[in-house]
Amino acid sequence: MDNRQIYLDAAVEAALAAGAFQRYRFASQLAIDMKGDKNLVTEVDRESERMIVSCLQARFPEHNIVAEEGEYAQGPSPFRWIIDPLDGTTNYAHGFPWFCVSIGLEEAGELLAGVVYNPLQEELFTATKGGGAYLNGHRLQVSSRSPLRDTLLATGFPYDCATDPANNFADFIAFQKTARGIRRAGAAALDLAGVASGRLDGFWELKLKAWDVAAGVLLVREAGGTVSTFDGSTYDIFNDRIVASNGLIHKEMVAMLTSGDKGGAP
Repeated sequence: MDNRQIYLDAAVEAALAAGAFQRYRFASQLAIDMKGDKNLVTEVDRESERMIVSCLQARFPEHNIVAEEGEYAQGPSPFRWIIDPLDGTTNYAHGFPWFCVSIGLEEAGELLAGVVYNPLQEELFTATKGGGAYLNGHRLQVSSRSPLRDTLLATGFPYDCATDPANNFADFIAFQKTARGIRRAGAAALDLAGVASGRLDGFWELKLKAWDVAAGVLLVREAGGTVSTFDGSTYDIFNDRIVASNGLIHKEMVAMLTSGDKGGAP
């Protein structure tokens, strides 16, 4: 069996276990802490991360771990798991049914495998480098909609949007005036999965972390889409400006993000 499939199978196992726990605890009484003015973390985030990390470390003890809620020692291995145990924590804490598990694996900076699991919808998005992207076993392909005025986009806003002028507000208004519509559902990994599956035609956001995007970026690329920075240059998951699209509207989206002095521009 190809190693990428072995890695993907392990990520799927971990994601399904954490997702089952999230489904069980959804809409229950939660212990909630604050990591910032608007940035929540719940006991379910922490337990989900513990479950995922334990599962992966049992299979690949030499691999490195980067995850949202904890710090893990980094060794010499070129393999690094990048984990958001519960993307959409604010939604989860409020009982809003839109959240997911996101697990990506990179080797020496190259994404090899990714899983995004929506436990309430029981939608499992998977991808391996060169192996395509899938939803519950069905091959994914980005949409063929263009131009920008005929498309549905997604975005989000950073937690510090009330205090930092780099807040995405101006870009949101510009896209809202141009595109058919914009959705802001609060889980970047699911937005990227939406682009990969053709439900959305494009996505942009700023100030995201690697764990928000690692799996989703691979999904979009393997489904035939395009991912870049706001200025159209090569994107890596530690860049905090991302544009993902079906490719057909990418130049229009980049042009929108680089035109004028707007709050979301680099």
